[in-house]
Amino acid sequence: MKQRKLEMLLEQVEGFDSPSAVLEQYATPAVLAAELLHFAYMQGDLEDTVFDLGCGTGILAIGAKLLGAEKVTGFDLDNKALQIARKNAEKMDVDVEFLHCDISEVEGHAHTVVMNPPFGAQAKGNDRPFLLSALKTSDVVYSIHNCGSHDFISKFIGDARISDWYTTVFPLKRAFKFHKKEVETINVEVYRIMR
Repeated sequence: MKQRKLEMLLEQVEGFDSPSAVLEQYATPAVLAAELLHFAYMQGDLEDTVFDLGCGTGILAIGAKLLGAEKVTGFDLDNKALQIARKNAEKMDVDVEFLHCDISEVEGHAHTVVMNPPFGAQAKGNDRPFLLSALKTSDVVYSIHNCGSHDFISKFIGDARISDWYTTVFPLKRAFKFHKKEVETINVEVYRIMR
């Protein structure tokens, strides 16, 4: 499937009803989700099992399944988001399992983790438990982070290594009262990390 077709399909995925600023629930835009997933697909990393950590309403998990992942599981702490994720998967006619749990309690193993973790805007270091869980449960991690995170991530991941990374844009739609613009475009970095 071409990246543009995937993006058009993912535009049908519903976002959060009432996002939590504390949990930094920013819906991953379809254009960015398709870009990250197509990158993983071209590396051959979406053929086996995939975990989506902090899956929210399921856009990355659903996209991984649309691209042919054998088994996909999304994990999130927010039951409301998981309800929307299940409806989204049903609407998109894909078989994705969504589980309620804290990120530090994710168990099992997947070949690949895809995730858009909190950037730490509300509480510094919020992305760290996601990176730790991803490294513990998978062989390859695809993750979105603030621009300028390369040095931190390189040190934080220990023996794992960044095999690829690039800068792209995240069109952030207004979700909270403190947002000033309808859409704020921020620069982010997408990482492929291997254990």
